This record gives sequence, C-alpha cells and structure tokens, in this order.
Amino acid sequence: MKRISLAAAAAAATTTVLLAALTALAAPAAPAALAATVPPAAAADAVSAPPSGPCALSGPGGAYQFEGVPTPGNFRTSSGAVKAYTVFIDFPDAPAEGTPQERYAEFFPAVADYYGKSSYGKMDYRSTPRLQWIRMSKPFSAYGIDRGVPFQPGYEAVTREIVAAVGDEADLGSYDVLNVLATPNAGPPATEKVLSVTFAGGYMDLGKGSVPWAGSFIWSRQTGDSAWRVLAHENGHAFGLPDLYATRSGYPPHFAGHWDPMDEDWGPTNDFMAWHKWKLGWLDADQVGCQAEDGTREFTLSPLSVSGGVKLVAVPVSANELITVEARTKGELDAAVCRPGVLIATVSTRVNTGTGPVRVADSTPGSEGCYTDPNVSADFSDATFTPGQTYTDTRNNVSVQVLGTDDDGTYRVRVTKGADAG
Repeated sequence: MKRISLAAAAAAATTTVLLAALTALAAPAAPAALAATVPPAAAADAVSAPPSGPCALSGPGGAYQFEGVPTPGNFRTSSGAVKAYTVFIDFPDAPAEGTPQERYAEFFPAVADYYGKSSYGKMDYRSTPRLQWIRMSKPFSAYGIDRGVPFQPGYEAVTREIVAAVGDEADLGSYDVLNVLATPNAGPPATEKVLSVTFAGGYMDLGKGSVPWAGSFIWSRQTGDSAWRVLAHENGHAFGLPDLYATRSGYPPHFAGHWDPMDEDWGPTNDFMAWHKWKLGWLDADQVGCQAEDGTREFTLSPLSVSGGVKLVAVPVSANELITVEARTKGELDAAVCRPGVLIATVSTRVNTGTGPVRVADSTPGSEGCYTDPNVSADFSDATFTPGQTYTDTRNNVSVQVLGTDDDGTYRVRVTKGADAG
C-alpha cells in the first residue's frame, strides 16, 4: 500500500467483519476552547432525490458494503442534517496529554466544512462534542484493540463504558454517528499501524432500546496536510461507502489512488468521485448523464471542484457494472490534481469492499505520475484522459473520446456504446 511511507503501515490489511449486526471498516491507513456545538455555516441546500433510472444500479440483496444504489437504510443518512456526537477517551496507562478542546480542533470544523463543500451544500454536518475525557476502566491492551478485530468484545466494552459515562447527558440514539476520538498516545503510532475503524450498518442498544448505529473510532494521528480526513473517510463508511484500497492479499494495493478519500485519506485533501456523490444524494438528476442505450452521445462535464453542471456520465454495461466519466481539476478539495482532465472508472455493485468495487482507468500506465508526496499513489496521479485521448473498453464495447476543454473549465466528451465503439 502507498497510503503511508513506512513499510510497516503499508503492509497492514483491514478486514470487514459482520458481528453483533455491525460491520467493521478500517481506515486506510493548541487552539482556544471551542463552543459545545459547531453550528452549520448555513442550512443544507435542498436534498437531491435518490438516484434512479437505468444507470442507478442496485447491489446484491443482503450485502453490507457495496457501490449499488440506494444505500441500505440501516446505514446513516448522508444528506440534509447529519448529527454526530463526539466523545474523547483515554486509558489508565495512556492518560491524555492534551485537552479535549485541542483534540477536537484537530478535526473540527474541518470535517464539517469538508462535507459541506464536497456535497455542494447538500449535507449539513453538525458535531456536538462532549468536552471531557472519558477514562476507560482498563489499560489499553486489555481491550484487545488491533487492526481488523471485530466489534466484540473489545470495542463493545469501550462503547458500553462511553454510554455509561454519557448517561442522560445526551440521547445517543438520536444521533447519526458516534465519533470516538482517543488520546493519540493510546496504541501504536498511525505511521506504524492504522487502527482507526468504523462499525456501521447494524443496531445497538444505546440505553433506550435498539437503534440503527454507527461508530467511528479514531486512534493516533495521521501525517500530511489534512490529517483530519481519516474521520471523513471513517464517516464515509457510516454513510455506506466501501473501502477502495485493497484490504486483502492478492490484490494491487490501490484501485482508485488519490481520486477518492475512500482509497487514500492521507496527505493533501481529495474529493469524492462523482459516483459516490450521486450515491450519497449530492447530485441532482440533471447533473447525471446516463447512456444506457447503444449509440453515440456528447456530454459537457463540469469539474467536481466547482458547483453546478453535469458531474457524472454513467454507462451501464451489465446489470451490476458500469463505466463512470467525470472531470477533475485542481480545486480546494482536489489539491493534488496535477493533470486536469477526464477521470474514467469501472464501478461494480457486486464486488466487496476492499477488493476493487471501483477501478480507475490509468491513461498513462507505467508512468511515474506527476505528483510527488509519500501519501499519494504517484502512478495514479496522472490517470486522467486529456483532449485527444480515447478510452476504449473492448470487452464491453464502450469508448470515451475527450474532445476538448473550454474556457470555463468544462470538458467535452463523446461516449459511444455498442458495436461502433471500435
């Protein structure tokens, strides 16, 4: 894995574990005191309708983490008001070395701002912090916290202690996600082993009966310009998104590189891919071009880094696979884009998390890339197709020709499906 520069962390693998009706999804690898709640900058824009039509491919029944739409209802809402309750934990053998306010400021308001901007205002992320350290009853090692472990028994024990400490201060069942920020000195450094993980897609009794629940646990500190994105990645699991990097042996380490935080969430900030934006409810129907029938059509794509315009062209090639086309240019959330152009990927709704449900097509295979950073997969950094280049999928008879770019930053593409794709 190229997620971090140290080989020990790069070799770490994650597992997706279904236990106690919860799915575990691991992370890829001193300001002034804040107010009790981070208020939204503005009310969320009108929520988009759920994806529909011939390009809104569904996933397999009973699957937990997949790219199909709609996302199962037992995952948390990803548009409109999203309420998070954020707590802070330390241990007898790893007492906190800073204040809760300092730890909180490592992630907020950055995470809330990120989701607001990436969603084009469709998500209003509201975090309510409990600005006190909750001391766990046992040493860190007693809970068996490690990469890839299931919810039970260790994480369940930690969660039960959190619920008991919060008591009647908050109705945890009324929140969409529980963020647990551990003191960074508990457990190994993230540069040696990434422990951050999310349990989502299930139910738990949080004191007032069983409710849909998601919990994101953040350990240590990541490196890079936007280390807070580990929480954006973990919350992405709470919203139903799978891992796009390899969590099992026998696969290449990355399938999407720095083009989506569900693959790489270290280093410079990066935006979600267009398919994820549609899946999460952030794109309106007129922002998605669907080419379900054979033939040739031309589309004008607006870069994801700006609001408005068509963001996604989807070309279904089977009942559970499609090709996605989007424009990526450098922007506030896409700081690492060094080759502006058209990004093309294959999305499969039946491929499990961590085994390549999204695979970016590399327009320059074998190159050394155009962005140098130990936290960025350099070989994928120049994957975009530029004017004059054509992507061809002979297996599925699909071609995408990049015709040109205009002064407003849009890209014109010609999509052919069927025998004429050549």
